[in-house]
This record gives sequence, C-alpha cells and structure tokens, in this order.
Amino acid sequence: MPTFPVEPFRIKVVEPIRRTTRTQRERLLINAGYNLFRVPAAHVFIDMLTDSGTGAMSDHQWAAMMRGDESYASARSFFELEDAVKKIFGFKYFVPTHQGRAAENVLFAVMVKPGDVVPNNMHFDTTFGNIVARGGRAENLIADIANDPAAEAPFKGNMDIEKLDAFIRATGPEHIPLGMTTITNNAGGGQPVSMANLRATAETYHRYNIPFIIDACRYAENCYFIQQREAGYADKSILAIANELFSYADGCTMSAKKDGLVNIGGFLCVNDEDLFTKIQSELILREGFPTYGGLAGRDLEALACGLWEGIDADYLAYRVEHTRYLAERLEAAGAPIVRPPGGHAVYIDAKAILPHIPQPQFPALALNLALYLEGGIRSAEIGSVSFAHKDPDTGVMIYPELELVRLAIPRRVYTQAHLDYVVETVKHVIEHADAVRGYRIVWEPPLMRHFTARYEPVS
Repeated sequence: MPTFPVEPFRIKVVEPIRRTTRTQRERLLINAGYNLFRVPAAHVFIDMLTDSGTGAMSDHQWAAMMRGDESYASARSFFELEDAVKKIFGFKYFVPTHQGRAAENVLFAVMVKPGDVVPNNMHFDTTFGNIVARGGRAENLIADIANDPAAEAPFKGNMDIEKLDAFIRATGPEHIPLGMTTITNNAGGGQPVSMANLRATAETYHRYNIPFIIDACRYAENCYFIQQREAGYADKSILAIANELFSYADGCTMSAKKDGLVNIGGFLCVNDEDLFTKIQSELILREGFPTYGGLAGRDLEALACGLWEGIDADYLAYRVEHTRYLAERLEAAGAPIVRPPGGHAVYIDAKAILPHIPQPQFPALALNLALYLEGGIRSAEIGSVSFAHKDPDTGVMIYPELELVRLAIPRRVYTQAHLDYVVETVKHVIEHADAVRGYRIVWEPPLMRHFTARYEPVS
C-alpha cells in the first residue's frame, strides 16, 4: 500500500462539508445543464475541479493581509511583492494582475495581431482562448511521448525541439510574435519540463529573434521535479533552480493562484522596456494602476508571502507525495492514469475506461459527470469539450489526442481520508463503466465553451 506523507503543517481552521444524496445530485446535474461549473459548491462533497485559488493560506499569509497598504498608487505592499518577484523570477519589470488569464490578456493585447501564431508545448484553455480572441492561432508542439498516458518518462512536458524548429521555419518568424512553454504542462497530465529542454527551447526561439515567455503557473512544482529527476540539480535549492530556469526566458505570465498559494492574484514579467511601457498602458485600461493591477493591498501582501512558502522544500516534497499517494491508490484500484503522476493533480484516462463512447460524445465529460453522480466529487474535463476545435483553414473538427479527467488537489486542504474516498468512488464508477453514456452539446458560447456550455445525455 502507498504511504501517505506527514503534513508539514497543523490545521487551525476547518470548514464543514456535507454530502448530498444521489437523487439530489441527479436533480442538480439536470438544473446545471450537466455542467459541473454550474453546480453550486455547497453541493459538492470533494471539490477537485481545480487547484487554482482553492488552497488554504497559512497563518503568515493571513497575518500579512492585515498589513495590506490600500493606497491607490505605489503602496508599500506593491514593493513587498516586487521584492519577492525579482528575487525568485529575476525579470527587470513586472506588473500585478488579478489572475493569470488577465496577464495573458494584457500580454497578447500588445503582442498578438490577427494571423499571428503562438507555439507552445501545450496551451491550456485560457492561453488558447486569449490568443484566438486576438485573431491568432495557438499551436501545440509537445513531444510525442506525452500522448501516451501509460508511458514512463521523467519530463513528458518537454517541447519537441525538432518540431518547434521546423514549425518556425515553415510559418515564418515574422508571423510568430512570441513563443511559450507551460510549466508544468497542465493540458497533458501535469507533466514537468526539464531544464535542458527549457534551455533548448529558448535557444531555438532566440535563434529566430522570437521572445520566449513562460507560462509559470506551477513553476515551483516543475523546479522540484528538476531537482529530483535531472542530473546536476540534486544539490541545488528550489530558488537557485527557479533563478536559472527563468534566466533563459524573456518574461512570464503567472497565475499565482497555483504556486503562489493565494486565492486570487497573478502577474506579468518582461525584460524589454518598450514592451513593458505598452503593458503598463494596457494594464491601466483593463486591470488598474501598475502597482496594484486589480488586486487589493492585502492580496499583494498575501502573495508576497505565498511565493516564498511555495518554494519551501518541505512543502513541495509533501505536495508531490500527496499527489503520488492518490495516483498509486487509484492505480491499485484499476484506474488507468497518466504516468508518472505530476505535482498538482492525477489525470484519469477516460478513453481507456469508456471505449464505447466516441470523442464527439465527450468521454472525459461523461466520466467527469459519473464521478459527481456517484460520490459528489467535482473534477475537470480535459478533453474534447475543452480542446476540440475547428481547423481555421479547412473547418474540420480537430480532436485532442487525450481524453482526461483531472483530479486537481487543492493545496493544504484535503486529508488522507478524503483521498481514500475519492479512490473508492472512482473504483465504483469503473466497475459500472458500461452504464455510462455520452453527451451532446445543446448550447455553447463561441470561446471557452467548457465553462458555460450546457449538455444532455445521448440516448
């Protein structure tokens, strides 16, 4: 049996959660149009929809919030955050934003124009949506091994450098305003990217004078995997690894609701002064003055503290082992998962469990809903609902290689008993998988449909 890690913290505040009955959940799903985003959180027993902004803050963070300087411009709290960002990330300029997608919105507003293309290892949903909203195209160039859930490799999030180079030459660097890499690779199973691959990616972009921007949401977990798995880094601190990692890039976007350990917040970093001037102007229009960027002073303080806690070695070891425990127990129960487990979530292979449901009927969504119906567990669909899209040239629907259900683990929230309950629920669903039906969309918006679309079961 896998061993559950000892928490490097004590619990000081608790929040009651209550179970619903299966009959209640059936009615809740109908009322929500079979979209778990629409189900009230009060009716969710174990909420693993996302790890973004759902974690528990520390006593130091709550104390820091009381020190928040709510001055409109140049508040003391901004400089507290600036100090942490510059020491960890190392970029010359930064602005806070209310969350990561706001940083993406501001960045792409000043860099992406219609017809442009932005390559990445794998774009996640908001990155993809913000690029498309600007008239651009988002291109995924992940190494092929990432498309095999069962394959074992230490860095399945790596960019395919040969693909990247060929893509740049075929597309033309003049049509690529920036290039990206997402760490860890959330769309492909939360898999890390090696330092060697980040270095090679940077060299490839820079050979063609393309700015390299890192999507840094889970950079601390990625740094931990580099420390544990990559030769030459075992004796280096997470801070030193982060410093090197970001030294290869020209900037980053950050949803601090992940490895910043806060409930709201993000930022955007760059080295180019002219680009920073444009970013400031756009930020003032969309988010607020450049020293608060859509956040209260207390949020800036909590984030400044959370960034340091997020690179603590004991915390990261616990975080990764917590996820590993869930992964190993799920495998023991017969669940096919993306191997090896990542840092923030366990991804279940819905195709393997529901081979009778074709991709146009959304097998990952079907498994996602079955888990809620069976046990009140809210998870995330990472499959055709989120990532299928029409080819802009041919109009043909392109389906993703993977159909995954993500069980994202909120930071410092759930105990061993909670995870064991999740395992038993998944096991029961697998045992009755033949009864699970597919779904069709009855309404969807033009972009980011998974957040608000409505579905119905296929007869």
